[in-house]
Amino acid sequence: MRISDYLVIGSGLAGLLFCVKSSAHGTVNLVTKRSLMDCATAWAQGGIAAVVGPEDSFESHVEDTMKAGAGLCRRDVVEGFISSAPERIRELVQLGVDFSKDKSGEYELGLEGGHSKRRVLHVKDHTGLDIQRALVEAVRHNDRVSIYENHMAINLFTHNNRVLGAYVLDTKSGAIERFVARATILATGGAGKVFRYTSNPEHATGDGIAMAYRAGATVTNLEFIQFHPTLLYHPLIRSFLITEALRGEGAVLLGHDGRRFMPKYDERAELAPRDIVARAIDDELKRSGADHVWLDISFKNPDFIRGRFPQVYETCLQAGVDITKEPIPVVPGAHYLCGGVKTDVCGRTDVDGLYAIGETAGTGFHGANRLASNSLLEAAVMAHNAA
Repeated sequence: MRISDYLVIGSGLAGLLFCVKSSAHGTVNLVTKRSLMDCATAWAQGGIAAVVGPEDSFESHVEDTMKAGAGLCRRDVVEGFISSAPERIRELVQLGVDFSKDKSGEYELGLEGGHSKRRVLHVKDHTGLDIQRALVEAVRHNDRVSIYENHMAINLFTHNNRVLGAYVLDTKSGAIERFVARATILATGGAGKVFRYTSNPEHATGDGIAMAYRAGATVTNLEFIQFHPTLLYHPLIRSFLITEALRGEGAVLLGHDGRRFMPKYDERAELAPRDIVARAIDDELKRSGADHVWLDISFKNPDFIRGRFPQVYETCLQAGVDITKEPIPVVPGAHYLCGGVKTDVCGRTDVDGLYAIGETAGTGFHGANRLASNSLLEAAVMAHNAA
């Protein structure tokens, strides 16, 4: 039996940042079923949305979030998370995240679908990877955090309707141990692997939500699964996201007749919210009988493309597509679970001793559809609130 003040299950942004913050108040056991770097956060390309530019406002970010969520977001939650964002950005910078800057030294803010202003902080097109590296470095050098990689939580255990910890499988030895804690924090991400095409890692199988449900916690809005409009269409590469930031920089969607189709679906065209763009692509595929559409940014300066989107450029090149010369074959794929374990803004569930944060939680922040780059924001804010 392993005992700590906090048991954290999951090692993405939400889980790791909670470890960093809560270690000031007690001991932490961190359990993750792969390595610390093997999580959805590390795959996030676009960035993290926050009001840091002089022409932006909290009100604008709130309204964009509400509209993207089809009016089903909880406004009080949205306002609270968005007002907290600038401080969370400062904390990430202090932890070593070096967000991209322009020639004047100001943050290079990206524009993505559903946003009325440029407000997406990024590290080129590998934002999540850099955030993950910084947080992994922080927890590995924290003496109050004990790390258990290749350990899979298989069930929570309770007494008198209170969660006391989890049964954890060591996937290398096959041994099962009890991890006991005053508070158990689920930060296990979503469930994208339910679908054939998904931007999620192989192990995004909804474990935390299932464990919470079995322990008696309420789950909410599990039907609100966001499909990202543009995953790379390739027979062997089915989980590579083509970041929305390409469309923010002018990339256009083309049908197999070589013509743009988004303007007929929405006046914002390629910069409409993700649900609108994904449905439009699905409609085009059904109408044409094709198995993918095209995303074209080849008309932009090749040096700009390679400099701004190095990861997309290199991965597509490995798949036989030179994005500086030809369009990218893309298809929608499961991307994000907007619901989850029902919690308040601090991650508290309706079962004593159990918390859920990040994508695992359903706070009402996203409504029916998440605004681009609000997920890393939610993870950072919930980690702070819960700690």
